[in-house]
Amino acid sequence: MLLAAPLAVLAAETASPTPATDRRPNILLLLAEDLGPRVAAFGDSVAVTPRLDRLAQEGTRYTRVFTTSGVCAPSRAALLTGVHAISTGSHHMRTSNRGYRSVPPREVKAFPELLRAAGYATFTDFKLDYQFSGITAGSGPFTIWDKDGFAAPWRELADDRPFFGLINFFETHESGIFPRPALPRSAAHAYMQLLHLYLHRGHDDVVGPQDVSLPPYYPDTPLVRADVARHYNNVHRMDERVGEMLDQLEADGLMDSTVVIWTSDHGDGLPRAKRELFDSGIHVPMIIRWPPSLRPLDVEPGAENDRLVSFVDLAPTILALAGVRTPAWMDGRVFAGPQAAPKRRYVFAAKDRIDDVPDRQRSVRDARYKYIRSYLPGTPGAVHTPWRDVQDTMRELWAHHARGELGGAAALWFEPRRAESLYDTWNDPHEVRNLAPDPDHEPMLERLRGALDAWLAERVDLGAVPEDKMIAQMWPDGEQPVTGKPTIEILGDEAAHRVRISATTPGSSLGYRLDGGDWRLYSEVFEASPGTRIDAKAVRYGWAESRSVRALVEDTNP
Repeated sequence: MLLAAPLAVLAAETASPTPATDRRPNILLLLAEDLGPRVAAFGDSVAVTPRLDRLAQEGTRYTRVFTTSGVCAPSRAALLTGVHAISTGSHHMRTSNRGYRSVPPREVKAFPELLRAAGYATFTDFKLDYQFSGITAGSGPFTIWDKDGFAAPWRELADDRPFFGLINFFETHESGIFPRPALPRSAAHAYMQLLHLYLHRGHDDVVGPQDVSLPPYYPDTPLVRADVARHYNNVHRMDERVGEMLDQLEADGLMDSTVVIWTSDHGDGLPRAKRELFDSGIHVPMIIRWPPSLRPLDVEPGAENDRLVSFVDLAPTILALAGVRTPAWMDGRVFAGPQAAPKRRYVFAAKDRIDDVPDRQRSVRDARYKYIRSYLPGTPGAVHTPWRDVQDTMRELWAHHARGELGGAAALWFEPRRAESLYDTWNDPHEVRNLAPDPDHEPMLERLRGALDAWLAERVDLGAVPEDKMIAQMWPDGEQPVTGKPTIEILGDEAAHRVRISATTPGSSLGYRLDGGDWRLYSEVFEASPGTRIDAKAVRYGWAESRSVRALVEDTNP
């Protein structure tokens, strides 16, 4: 259950005391896009990933990590909040397609904001896309990051606080597989593709079409092989960029004080992977590298960990690394480090509207079996979407389907879906044999069906609410609400001038700046010198920021 708590209270309850010399680790989260476990260190013999392989040798490989969605914005919303997107109104891909931003429950805050409240500096690059933000840097909420944008990350921080950084690697995004210079129809999609072309011009091929193997649901054609090879080559470029980032850490003397986490925002950016609840859409690789002085006693370099991990577990795990307790409203649990919780038995995922196509699916997976429930049975899995249809592989699939040339596993995605599907991922890793109708698997079907029912009963699933109704609740009359202006109180006496900032909109986060400097997160009363000019503003996630208010600290003892 989600419990309300203002940020100042959360900071006081969750932050560990900060010693005079802050020895808490820096934490760097490196996030690839649209990538399953296509890494040599995870057993892929085609992948050319020397820097990630080296990182794996120095760290721990987590081999059973699953995102909560097969597509980026809902997945990123769950990552940032530690709460499944179906409970924050962030589950449709994407909210901006319908002209709104999600409004999570008032107590829900992005974990980097909680880190800021606990004394960390936070930064990210150009990619946000949390559903309660816009897609790119500068689109808020302003209280999450000290810095966001294209600037060099930790080098831009102006103090000695430990840092948390999230760096995105666009190289593996599905747009990198598009035939060039093909562009989707929408302006936003065209912008993203042009950005990709600019960032990755001149990339050399290291994997050829003859080198790849294809899943059984693809026709074996030159165009399909070329797409998969292109994906591997983009993986190689991403690997190089990860290496460049690690080299910067090393050059700045930070490798011995920084925990590095590398993973991906969801599975491969290929048809029947991205946007789907098959493992091809939600299974991602993860590596955690601990500096030797911070490595847990039970962790050896080069180790492999096969515990089930959900993407909502990243937020509480990173908070734990920083000495911050997990808020009661988070769905995730700590999976690494001295405070690791007992292993999960299940992980859960969801799929809802994608672009203009309505959908609703929910899934549960244990170490071996996957259960998927479709609330729109009889509809096919393969549907036309302008973004995916640009890929040559998708065009090949549609062409073969139109000619009646798709058979066997390749045809299944185009057929009407059953209400329930059950897959044995050990014996059927591509999930093409539905065991739900098999009487021999009835006990497994009942167990996973019951596990999903119990999980859904514990939370609000806004996927059950028509989107128009949900939007009307979040943005009445279709208009973005505006956060109320905060108030500033100067609590002056002869010894000090203390400043208290208070919210007028419940659940809003507060920020302030001194004498026109950078915006800081407000979490507790602070001291200010006479003559200091204070600006403050507030934001409720998904709402527009308030107008700024200003106060001047006057000298009470002239």
